[in-house]
Amino acid sequence: MSPIRMLVPFVALLTLACGTDSDSDPDAFRVALLTPGSISDGGWNAGAYEGLMAIRDQLGAEVRHAETRTPAEFEEGFRDFAERGFALVFGHGFEYQEAAAKVAADYPDTIFITTSGDTVRPNVAPMVFELEQATYLCGVLAARMTETGATGLVGGIDLPSIRSTFTAFKGGVAATRPDVRVREVFIGNFDDTAAAREAALALMEEGADLLLHQANDAGRGVFRAVAERAAAGQRVFAFGTNRNQNEMAPEVVLASATLDIPAAFVEVARRVRDGRFVAEPIRLGLAQGIVALEINDGLRDQIPAAALAEVAALEAKIRSGELVVPRGSF
Repeated sequence: MSPIRMLVPFVALLTLACGTDSDSDPDAFRVALLTPGSISDGGWNAGAYEGLMAIRDQLGAEVRHAETRTPAEFEEGFRDFAERGFALVFGHGFEYQEAAAKVAADYPDTIFITTSGDTVRPNVAPMVFELEQATYLCGVLAARMTETGATGLVGGIDLPSIRSTFTAFKGGVAATRPDVRVREVFIGNFDDTAAAREAALALMEEGADLLLHQANDAGRGVFRAVAERAAAGQRVFAFGTNRNQNEMAPEVVLASATLDIPAAFVEVARRVRDGRFVAEPIRLGLAQGIVALEINDGLRDQIPAAALAEVAALEAKIRSGELVVPRGSF
């Protein structure tokens, strides 16, 4: 590969990240966001971009966004925004921790927030969404509704934060019907909808009749596969994640495990702007109104009333702290 070709991804990153600062107010509160994938994914990254826009609209901040795909781009993105004086930079995912810690040492006046993880430095903290609380409830519903005794999970990249939500789903299944099988598949990326579709089809061939994905944009492939099987007469359902994805395939998406990422982003940004930031893990779940299980009203009549009541009772126990759902160790 020629030197010119090797530079192309880096130049593309700078073009996206930098935008134009010609009209910047040097005294403005400036906030940036790095995402590992497209903000049009209808889930994880789209929610983060909505959060960035909420910071702009509610706090009057000057904002920028960059899509970064590799560890080198993570670091370059953080460094670029910090060098230009941004007060706060979000790295949206577990995978941003190492780059945040490395760059933060050189830019003590910038706060770096990673959404997931456990890395803490004087100016670095993780914002941990307790999505496990909602995927646990998905597991309970799946266990109550399966007719085949089998369920499936489709993940993108095998990250601890994603595996943790799968652990919670399995915990919900096991606590409800220990005889129900759960099989998981990781496709190795967050973009390949065809691979996610094939993984979902394979799981349904093995008998899974309720599937949950954690595959970002590729999750569309899971919905497509489930919708195809449903149209062919098979009784199958799916669960959405991170945002309310019920309308992405309303005939098969039974419910979504959701995050109010915009509210969380605004709260953290307000703390930074007001000088109230504390370098410690920021955990946000059902009790804080950030995590929820949102039932598809169009399919509500497909869920037994007893199962809905059971889920509501368990949700109340999670909110109160009486029930702590299983999760990963990160």
